[in-house]
Formats: sequence, C-alpha cells, structure tokens
Amino acid sequence: MNIHEYQGKEVLKQYGVAVPNGKVAYTVEEAVAAATSLGSAVTVVKAQIHAGGRGKAGGVKVAKSLDEVRTYASEILGKVLVTHQTGPEGKEVKRLLIEEGCDIRKEYYVGVVVDRATGRIVMMASEEGGTEIEEVAAATPEKIFKAVVDPAIGLQVYQARKLAYDINIPNELVNKAVKFMLALYEAFVDKDCSIAEINPLVVTGDGNVLALDAKLNFDSNALFRHKDLLELRDLDEEDAKEIEASKYDLSYIALDGNIGCMVNGAGLAMATMDIIKYYGGDPANFLDVGGGATTEKVTEAFKIILADPKVKGIFVNIFGGIMQCDIIANGVVEAAKQLGLTRPLVVRLEGTNVGLGKQILAESGLNIVAADSMADGAQKIVELVQ
Repeated sequence: MNIHEYQGKEVLKQYGVAVPNGKVAYTVEEAVAAATSLGSAVTVVKAQIHAGGRGKAGGVKVAKSLDEVRTYASEILGKVLVTHQTGPEGKEVKRLLIEEGCDIRKEYYVGVVVDRATGRIVMMASEEGGTEIEEVAAATPEKIFKAVVDPAIGLQVYQARKLAYDINIPNELVNKAVKFMLALYEAFVDKDCSIAEINPLVVTGDGNVLALDAKLNFDSNALFRHKDLLELRDLDEEDAKEIEASKYDLSYIALDGNIGCMVNGAGLAMATMDIIKYYGGDPANFLDVGGGATTEKVTEAFKIILADPKVKGIFVNIFGGIMQCDIIANGVVEAAKQLGLTRPLVVRLEGTNVGLGKQILAESGLNIVAADSMADGAQKIVELVQ
C-alpha cells in the first residue's frame, strides 16, 4: 500500500525522523491559510499523488509570497500530472502539501529496502540526492553505498556512521545523520514497510538533517497489524477494479493489454501472461483467484475483468490442486450468464474434478472455447481477439 508524502512524513516524525513543518491542503484557500500559519519566508507548494517525478512534471513550486502560494495552488490543484511513474494517462492532483522552505546546503539519498537475494533489510545511501536512484545505479554505481542489516540485532550505530562518512556528510552533522538513519530503520521495521525512500535527505545551512521528501510503501499482507495505516489509504489514487478485487481477497493488477486473464496461483498467472505475449497477444491484467476460491469469488473476478473496456477476450487457465475445476466452471458460467457475455472466452481446466468442470462448461449452452493445454489456450484466445 502506498501513501502520500505528507502522510509518510507524519509517520516518520513519530520515530524522531526530522522533517520540515508542513500542512495538507485540499483547496486554494486552505493552501493560503496553511502558508500563513507556517510563516516561512519561502513556502513550497507540492502536489500529492502516488507517483515520483512530480517536480519535473510541474507539481512542485517554490513561492516567495502568499500571492504566489495562491497562484501555484490554483495551477496545481486539479491538474493532471504525467510523470514516468503515472503512465501517459497521468494522475489528477486533489491535495497539496504546503511546506516551509529551508536553506539547502547539500542533497543526499537514503533508502531502506528488503533485499530478496540476501533475505535481509538493506540501507542504501548516496551523495547523489535529488536524482532517481536508478539513474545513479546505471551511471555511477560506485556512488551507492549499502549496509546489510542482521535482523537479530538491527541496524548498528557503526553501520549508520560508516554510511554517513561514505556519502560525505559534513563531520559536524554525522551524529545527526546517524540518528536520522537509525530512526528511519526503526520506522521501516515497526511499520512493516516494503520501501522507505528519502530523496532528498538534506543538510541545511542552520545545521539540520531533514527528510525533504519521503516515500513509504507498506507490505499489504501486514496491514492487519496496522489499523492506523489503513486509515491513510487514498482510494482516489488506486484503480477502481483493484479496489473491488481487494474486497474479495483477489490479487488483481490492471495492465494495458486486451486479453483478460483469470488464473489460480501467482506463478501460473505470470506464466499465462508470458505465453500470451509469446503468441503475440497482450494481457489486460494479472488476476490470481487463489487456492480457496468459491463460486461467488470466481463470479466477482469475472465481473472485474469484464469491467475493463479494453478487454476483447478472456483466457481462464486453471490447474486444480486445492482449487477444484467444477467450482471455477460454475463461477464462469454464472458470471457469463449474469453479464450477458459476448466477448470470446477460452477455458483451460486441468486437475481436481476436471471432468466435472468440463461437463459444466459443455452443458452451459454458452459459447466457450475449450483448450487442451496452456499453449493451446493462449494461441486460441490470441487468434480470437485478433
């Protein structure tokens, strides 16, 4: 789950991470009122969307008066920002962060991630702050320093201190940088984050170490432990179909293609998308109905796929282990009847109760194309869609 920058900073403040003072605003008048209360000579007006690259897209402005705050807030609120992370459709700005300016002396990067290769949390740091870390990794990988954390003892002071020296934090501010890194690590672990990225971390003219920006993502599987984080979810920033899928515990991600996929098991779902691509098609989604799906769950999954106007055909690919093929078949038939399905539908069933499942489909009276294998099904749906 993603949250906005201002929300991330509020979470980090709870752990002692230093951030600039700021307030959220939903209207131009609220933006001006926020700037007035901050009383800063320079005020930053920042678009709040779940995507990076806001500055390059015109979503971050520095105002030197209240009139400029009003002007920039008017320009940014309601604007559709298109960045490298939003895709060409962009995202509409519905809220702003009004933040006090600061005297930036130098920008750095600090991030915490889970390294799946080592199975451990890694803190990364670079003196190339304000730049996309992917660009730094590609152009100057030697400028990225890492500390691998032993989960039994956590991030150690000496590790944070070494990172601070590696990225050339001024000597007189190293202790503050160490405190910052230790607090960031504590927040990452305590809140079950999947990523915590501070870009840039800045040192200021008056000797502070601040998170000028903050990106926090959380492991959705751990949200049951964090009711406070669930309250930060902004449904306006999420795909409506993905929101609907989450209500039925379906793993759904919308893509750009035109072939809807319904599969059980994440690995099989990935393989299904790959083989559709192999035969010249484009998957419209990732959808894993899981191993314990009911007829109702499968019906809802079908509805979600068909709610995408780009979908020109559907490929159902089920290997019944825990999942029983007859349950899938009943769900497909029920959904097709409810929705008056007119788009091509190819179904491949294999495994538990496969004979019964195929019988249910054959006797449904619906125009369903049976497939003998995953490859056969992929070829057939690609041909039907094209």
